Amino acid sequence: MGHHLIRATITPVIVKKIMEQYDLNEKSALDIFYTSATAASLGDDETGLYGQSPNFIFGLFAEEFEERGDGKNWR
Repeated sequence: MGHHLIRATITPVIVKKIMEQYDLNEKSALDIFYTSATAASLGDDETGLYGQSPNFIFGLFAEEFEERGDGKNWR
């Protein structure tokens, strides 16, 4: 399976977790995820992040989101 297919499979799982954890609608969760450093790393084949589980990647995202002060810069 190509890396793009793996990302296409795990991204919806991550976005759903973001929606549930932060009580966001799908559009907001997608916007917040795709503008994050975590998503940028996921899209970079050199990092190998695509090979990690959705839970692990969500954990990285959550740390980033919370460090940025509740996501105020992303809304």
